[in-house]
Amino acid sequence: MQLTDLTEIAGWVLVGGASARALFSAVAFAGRRWRAARLDREYITLFDELADKALKKFDGERQRLQQAWSGRRKFRIVQRTYENQRKDICSFYLTPYDNQPLPPFHPGQFLTFHLKVPGQPQPVVRCYSLSDSPTERRYYRITVKRLWAPANAPQGTPPGLASSYVHDRLQVGDVVEALAPSGAFCLDLKSQRPVVMVAGGVGLTPLVSMLNALVATRSRREIWFFYGVRNRTEHAMYDHLDRIRRAFPNVRLVVAYSRPTPTCRKGIDYDIEGHVGVTLMKPLLAARSCEFYVCGPSAMMDGITKDLAAAGVPPEDIKLEAFGAAAVKATSKRSAAPAADAGQTFRVEFARSGRVVQWTKSDGTLLELAEAHGVKARCGCRAGVCGTCQAGLRQGEVDYIQRPAREPGAAQCLPCITQPRSDVVLDI
Repeated sequence: MQLTDLTEIAGWVLVGGASARALFSAVAFAGRRWRAARLDREYITLFDELADKALKKFDGERQRLQQAWSGRRKFRIVQRTYENQRKDICSFYLTPYDNQPLPPFHPGQFLTFHLKVPGQPQPVVRCYSLSDSPTERRYYRITVKRLWAPANAPQGTPPGLASSYVHDRLQVGDVVEALAPSGAFCLDLKSQRPVVMVAGGVGLTPLVSMLNALVATRSRREIWFFYGVRNRTEHAMYDHLDRIRRAFPNVRLVVAYSRPTPTCRKGIDYDIEGHVGVTLMKPLLAARSCEFYVCGPSAMMDGITKDLAAAGVPPEDIKLEAFGAAAVKATSKRSAAPAADAGQTFRVEFARSGRVVQWTKSDGTLLELAEAHGVKARCGCRAGVCGTCQAGLRQGEVDYIQRPAREPGAAQCLPCITQPRSDVVLDI
């Protein structure tokens, strides 16, 4: 082979090597571009997913806020159902009059109604607990007990004004007005701790809302439901509670009859004779860290909360709910600071009524003081929620025994949950 041939071959080798390097470089560059493009697509996809989640969350919050309403909203009654044999507890199913969606609520909350009772110059304001799960979006349900005249009341004492109207007058097709769901007596759905619900009489209504929410979401929490009532005729939602007991092994239902009749079947209709108390719950207290939700008559609530505290249950694990005088007493015991020393007195003037009285701590709230001295004062929920009792504060300062659901206007106060801090003049 001649030198020129070798030179030519070497040249071709060099050219081939350069081409190979160029090809390899091009392939590597293309690979880097492809990987970069793939990463870009992954980042873009991830960003899109995050953005989509954020937008959905924002849109859901926007819709929730849009669905909530201010002021009164009209609802049509689409069904009413008696919940006990005595037929003095009745559930009312409500759908929006405007056919717009129902906003969600927290299990345990209530609606505040402005009822147009015949013969009353102003709407009668009452709060009734929502008694079904918030997962039910077709309707709201409230459950109302007819309040009879007390057995020891003087002859001629009328029954409950609002409850009689609701039971006797409100029928399917009628329209009622209510404020948006409210109240702080709410089940913590995020918790996984054992939950103990204690109900007395019609106090089961917000607790049934909580129970229904737990079973509707297939919660695996340990659930105890203690229910006290006099006998089978007054036992509310008997079939519903029995179905839950049978269908969900994590739900333990304990029913106590304080006055069982001969036809009441122990072991079938009820579990124990007597009252619901902490004695029944002692096995739970020693071994578990439970959350307690208590709703019922004030005497029952006072006894249970004292006994739970004595057993070492932290105050933050005991949640209470009641309306009327029981609500004020229950919440006042949990208030941060007293409004006055036990022996301190203040001068209270009810300007419109022309009455001047002395207030001491034993008189309770300004509303209770007014009622005790024959001063007519408007009231509704008696728990600082509905705002019906709002009155002008012409002079002086007051303390709230609990935080109001809505702050009153300037120079205004809510007598149902206030006590004086100084001499005061109220526009009542």
